[in-house]
Amino acid sequence: MISFSVLVANYNNGKYFKECYQSLINQTYKNWEAIIIDDASTDDSVEIIQSLIKNDSRFKLYHNATNEGCGSTKAKCMKYAQGDLCAYLDPDDAIYPEALEKVVLEFMNRDDLSAVYSKMILCNESLIPEKIYTGTKQIYNNRYFFNYPIQLAHFFTFKREVYVRTPGINPNLKNAVDQDLYLKILEQGGVKYLKEPLYLYRLHSNGISQDKAKQSSKDSFARVIHDTMKRRGIKTINHKIIPEVFTSSDEIFKLLNYQTNRMHRLISKIKVTLDNI
Repeated sequence: MISFSVLVANYNNGKYFKECYQSLINQTYKNWEAIIIDDASTDDSVEIIQSLIKNDSRFKLYHNATNEGCGSTKAKCMKYAQGDLCAYLDPDDAIYPEALEKVVLEFMNRDDLSAVYSKMILCNESLIPEKIYTGTKQIYNNRYFFNYPIQLAHFFTFKREVYVRTPGINPNLKNAVDQDLYLKILEQGGVKYLKEPLYLYRLHSNGISQDKAKQSSKDSFARVIHDTMKRRGIKTINHKIIPEVFTSSDEIFKLLNYQTNRMHRLISKIKVTLDNI
């Protein structure tokens, strides 16, 4: 039976963790573990998490002695994971009861898959669903895919054996950690898109991925893309030279503007359709 590791990197999200916990214990698929690492929270996160998980052996709680940041904490999660499949679940979010079961079924049906991703629902601070996030699309995965402007997002699940073939999450990243993971995993094999929401994404002012430093997040994502271009050995893209040294996020994103034009998107859509026949 395929085992599943759900990975939770927590920092000061104790007040939201109960819904995350409930969504895990309500899963229809039972062969899972939850790896939780608290990144030296200054709220009562640890006490709340401990009171909920109690003696449930499926939950493993670890602590960072000092605050290390999102990249380092998520990278550590993978060191403790034992599952055949892995996926990150933010402590302020939740997944639908059949999420793990549906994802596992996809991997059982196709040996060539490195990852599976789904749609997600945007929720208010009380985790009440408001609307489906429309940015997630079916992607055409090749060496020129950088998760911009066409995107994939939560619920992103990948094989642990695939992850260990990659350089792993960059522990120095404070932002764009998920983007770094996606691009490294997608270099290793096929990906399947589930056209239904499996993930509940909470919108609130304290979220790691919703901080007010938007320029910092943009710069981090651009650096991840630039590092990906270099890792893949790409020297030019759309007849333009890739800079040897990162200078600005605008320079990187401008290189990818051609992917927004109608003809490029139409060609990609046709390729995706042919791949799925």
